[in-house]
Amino acid sequence: MAKISKNQAAARAAFDGKANLSVEDAVALVKGNVKAKFDETVEIAMNLGVDPRHADQMVRGVVTLPNGTGKHVRVAVFARGPKADEAKAAGAEIVGAEDLLETIQSGKIEFDRCIATPDMMPLVGRLGKILGPRNLMPNPKVGTVTMDVKSAVEAAKGGEVQFKAEKAGVVHAGVGKASFDAAKLAENIRAFVDAVNRAKPSGAKGTYVKKVSISSTMGPGVSLDLASATAQ
Repeated sequence: MAKISKNQAAARAAFDGKANLSVEDAVALVKGNVKAKFDETVEIAMNLGVDPRHADQMVRGVVTLPNGTGKHVRVAVFARGPKADEAKAAGAEIVGAEDLLETIQSGKIEFDRCIATPDMMPLVGRLGKILGPRNLMPNPKVGTVTMDVKSAVEAAKGGEVQFKAEKAGVVHAGVGKASFDAAKLAENIRAFVDAVNRAKPSGAKGTYVKKVSISSTMGPGVSLDLASATAQ
């Protein structure tokens, strides 16, 4: 059995018996028990009453967090000519076409978001088995297949977060850093929950949002009161 450190034991004790807290109380608890030497990410997980294996129950979308994510997002763009120049000017770290395709096929993926112009999708489509499982495949539904490359790159770097339900119907994402002001984290959390609620698919039956929890990268999780999480 793995040995539990003093910090882990203290964190578990602090969280023991606490559940369904208001967003503000949950944020305070998480922030108050951050022990890592790096700035931990505050993560949210939403357990939804959907089965993503059915097309009419897939939950997918994008939200721009009002206070950003606190994370440096590396962007790759598939584009040629003026649109490639536009992507570079907007701050994209990697821009290319066939050369970028070959780099990704070799297993070198040094980006967090992938954007493509529509004319590049026949090329990008070859990467479905590589980018798809990593949730990096450009998709017009979340604005990553577009001719407005400048806006897409700026949005990716400005706090835009994509979300997609996993097989078990769970959506998770980072909603800020532990160093963020508590009020800003609470605002980000509610913005994310609101976006997932608005993305409710037509095939969802029964209770849509079953549980919402937050945690820090290295810390325990705590569930949120659903009414508090949806209050604006």
